Amino acid sequence: MTTIDALPEPKLLHLFDVLYDTRSVTRTAEQLGQSQPTISLWLGKLREQLGDPLFVRTPTGMAPTPQAEALITPCREVLESLRRLTAWEIGFDPASAKRRFRLCMSDASHITLLPKILELLRRDAPGIRLEVARIDGNTERALETGEADLAIGFVPWLGGGIYQQVLFPQDWVCLVSPNHPRIGDVMQLDEYVGESHVFVSAGTGQKLLEAALARNAIERQIVLELPGFLGLGAVVSSTDLIATLPRHIGETLARPHGLKVHACPFPIENFLVKQHWHARYHQDPGNRWLRTTLSLLFQGS
Repeated sequence: MTTIDALPEPKLLHLFDVLYDTRSVTRTAEQLGQSQPTISLWLGKLREQLGDPLFVRTPTGMAPTPQAEALITPCREVLESLRRLTAWEIGFDPASAKRRFRLCMSDASHITLLPKILELLRRDAPGIRLEVARIDGNTERALETGEADLAIGFVPWLGGGIYQQVLFPQDWVCLVSPNHPRIGDVMQLDEYVGESHVFVSAGTGQKLLEAALARNAIERQIVLELPGFLGLGAVVSSTDLIATLPRHIGETLARPHGLKVHACPFPIENFLVKQHWHARYHQDPGNRWLRTTLSLLFQGS
């Protein structure tokens, strides 16, 4: 019994398949787009590797040996497997998919973006399980390892190997109670400086706010500091405190509490909310579907 140490190259298997059908070196060369000397050379390599003449010249053409007859079926099975492999693209059908997606998001995004994302997934991909994690120093590693699929927010420190796509721009607003006793329809800078403030320490854009305050030599009187946005709307609506925060979260909090939304009376650098993913998962169909879905959902927000 002949022992095959390694599978012949695909081109040699293709040669074997075509020559078995044509029984002619000339027609095989034509079909494969090669010269007859090249076909003869390949056939010599195949004979040496398989330890058998494979085809013997006869008056009616190149007749297969018993070994060739035994090998043609497994050869064609291998070629078909290779064809399926090269044509195969892992599909992702959101309607039937059973998969976990993990998103790294800021506290503000829990309020502004997460409800819309969950609504869409429940409608279009009911079998998907969604998990949410914080954006922190572990986010880049989580994207690289696949522990997280996307990071959504303002994350300028992410390094190489990370793709990004803009979802929407953000500017800054100030929230005040509709019954604020000293601020009218337009907030002036002296009013901003003279009033008391609530400071939210969460949010990746806070450094931009602090830098703008420093540039304009503004020192705020902080009466309340919160670790996140939970309860902020109720606090502002029931006090005379001012909250300075990105527009998306500001307008979202203002609606249920009837808060006034003012343009900031001093310039603060805008930023872009983006979705980020690692290059390892750029071609992953599920990740690609999620990115496309979120870009359609939020671009232009």
